[in-house]
Amino acid sequence: MYKCLCVVVVAAAVHASPALAAGPLQVESRVLTEQKTRAADGTVRVALVPARRVVPGDRVTFVLAYRNTGTQPIGNVVLDNPVPKGIAYRAPAATSAAPDLSVDGKTYGPLASLRVATATGTTRAATPNDVTHVRWRLERPITAGAQGQLAFDAVLR
Repeated sequence: MYKCLCVVVVAAAVHASPALAAGPLQVESRVLTEQKTRAADGTVRVALVPARRVVPGDRVTFVLAYRNTGTQPIGNVVLDNPVPKGIAYRAPAATSAAPDLSVDGKTYGPLASLRVATATGTTRAATPNDVTHVRWRLERPITAGAQGQLAFDAVLR
């Protein structure tokens, strides 16, 4: 029997830290899942829809939508999305920039550069299941009125 998990519980907290921010930055986090529908001609259409209920093994996409509602650009923006317990990171969404990853919330980088301590006192290479935080540093300031989104794929354990 699969346990069902309400997505409201797994919605990630998002920490946006614009250094020297000159205007308000609004960030919204959404959790989406694939919905497949079959058309009369037999083709299957796949759409991302708000996740209502997910069970272990279901793929979910975390989307961070951001917008500068101020009148000045906001520079040095870092968006950090903790990966909720029970969720396993898989990859950046196909339409998103590659993020930096962390297995401890302190050290960030590409997955291949991260190490995890073992019970025997040694370390091993980190895997996607070890990821605890996903972070993007926006390369350019967000101009007044501009918006964008970043996303990563995950699976419910």
